Amino acid sequence: MNVFMLFVMLLGGVGLWLGCSEGAIAQSASQPAAQAIPVQPVPTDPSGEALFAENCAACHANGGNIIRRGKTLKQKKLVRYGYNDIDAIAALVAQGKGAMPAYADRLAREEIDAIAQYVKQRAAQGW
Repeated sequence: MNVFMLFVMLLGGVGLWLGCSEGAIAQSASQPAAQAIPVQPVPTDPSGEALFAENCAACHANGGNIIRRGKTLKQKKLVRYGYNDIDAIAALVAQGKGAMPAYADRLAREEIDAIAQYVKQRAAQGW
């Protein structure tokens, strides 16, 4: 008899003495404890800056546009193309246009609004 089996038998005896079943002791001794899976917290107050960095900055770094150089997020261009208010920017982010994908299926409405507010604020500051 190996040491492990002797240990399990000893635990079984102690378990019976404590009112536990021998099967439960043997089973718990032979099976590792389940490990908890870490859960990522859901942001409750989305940061427009963080959301922009994660979803938009690859094409629009510093308010530019690497796909269509003339279609930037600079104040002058936002006014020229009719995206000078937060609702218009949010609609563009949600629906997409041309090469820009729509984000309505990827981001919550609050996240889209946070991005629109961030773009509006940064454009007013000159990026």
